[in-house]
Amino acid sequence: MPPVTQPEVLTGLEETLDPEDWSALRQLGHQMVDDMLEHLRTVRERPVWQKPTKDARAGLREPLPRRGQGEERAYADFRAHVLPFATGNIHPRFWGWVMGTGTPFTALAEMLAAGLNPNVGGFDDGASLVEDQVLDWFKEAMGLPTEASGLFVSGGSMANLVGLAVARHARAPFDVRKKGQGAAPQPMTVYASSEVHSSVPKALELLGLGRDALRLIAVDSEYRIDLAALARAIQEDRRAGALPMALVANAGTVNTGAIDDLPALAALARKEHLHFHVDGAVGALAVLSPELRPLLRGVEEADSLAFDPHKWGHFPYEAGCVLVRDPQAHSAALSTAAAYTAPLPGGLASRHERFADRGPQLSRGFKALKVWMGLKAAGTDRLGRLIRQNVDQAVHLAELVDGNGDLELLARGPLNIVCFRYRGKKAVPDLDALNRAVLVELQESGVAVPSGTVLGGRFAIRVCINNHRTRREDLQLLVDEVIRRGHAAAGA
Repeated sequence: MPPVTQPEVLTGLEETLDPEDWSALRQLGHQMVDDMLEHLRTVRERPVWQKPTKDARAGLREPLPRRGQGEERAYADFRAHVLPFATGNIHPRFWGWVMGTGTPFTALAEMLAAGLNPNVGGFDDGASLVEDQVLDWFKEAMGLPTEASGLFVSGGSMANLVGLAVARHARAPFDVRKKGQGAAPQPMTVYASSEVHSSVPKALELLGLGRDALRLIAVDSEYRIDLAALARAIQEDRRAGALPMALVANAGTVNTGAIDDLPALAALARKEHLHFHVDGAVGALAVLSPELRPLLRGVEEADSLAFDPHKWGHFPYEAGCVLVRDPQAHSAALSTAAAYTAPLPGGLASRHERFADRGPQLSRGFKALKVWMGLKAAGTDRLGRLIRQNVDQAVHLAELVDGNGDLELLARGPLNIVCFRYRGKKAVPDLDALNRAVLVELQESGVAVPSGTVLGGRFAIRVCINNHRTRREDLQLLVDEVIRRGHAAAGA
């Protein structure tokens, strides 16, 4: 047998992406941290939002960089073309849609997650243990049993998809994963209010059920699902040969923050053998406030619950979460088997409870770290006080609107959302167009970013206060600016 020879060492031909000069990267890293912390510290001094300039747009359109430009050039381009034109949701006067604000400390935690860079698919490592712990904390907070299952996901849309996937598999009278939705012996139906989030019909599309499977039930004067209309719809579908599958309840609607009657819906779901899914992306975290928790009574009865720590929890995007009461139903709906993912009797792959078997993703980032560190640093009592503070601020804003004859309050839900519009003291031909114009002016001026919606056929300026930096003086400024711009638009 010929002697074994050592491979030739090709000195200088093997590359790495580690820096040649660690001290230079360390210096740049310190500058990046300092710059970002200063950006957060001085956020109130800047406009809420700025439209990207032509120069910024041009600077972000360039050919594929086949030759690297270096770390300092890349960071300089970020500062010039990206940083000044952010969405603005870290600003104290950002109240658009339902967006969280984040915190400086949890932003640093996100850097730590990127530095470790684990794939949290379910290995026997610290990242998996962290996600286990945070899920246990949220089960305790929401009142779900300790044996319940859960998963960190990108946000409420993915959490709703996972919850409804579990519902479909658990309620289907055939092997839906093997045969597909086309093998259904009867149409399967899902029920939700007309105020349900758009991610629910999208989830039904992705699951192959289609939008026609969704029964949108009318709401009452406070935008909660009409229980009598819901019961009638279920019975009508049964008589028509359909299979009612799931009931989606709102723990805070996007438009107004309305909370459906969760205990009554849970009881109806049990009676009708429906999977009870609660979309709590807007309001579920209000359970952290002792004063607000009674509003969410019944959330603990959910078969699956979607909520977003990156909203009222003030954690950086992405940090959505889904909890599932029955862990067997959860894994049965989404687990997969392959030789390369099978657990081993020891080593890194020895963990049997795999997060990859609870959702669509095999590759998963370390979303739970920032939540774990943020909860440990601040505590849920403090987060609960901040949530209550936002609700009190919404009450204050509604009082400011009600106290001014130039404004009209269109909706004030039980949580942190206020919808109103400028109406003026004299007739205006098209109030919807005027208020749309006022909203655009507010955003483009950088003064404030509320969003818009339509309630009862009327366009509303919608203010959702998910912001730990907001002060009452900010809300007063908003009211003053709406009135000033409304007067100008109306020629008052």
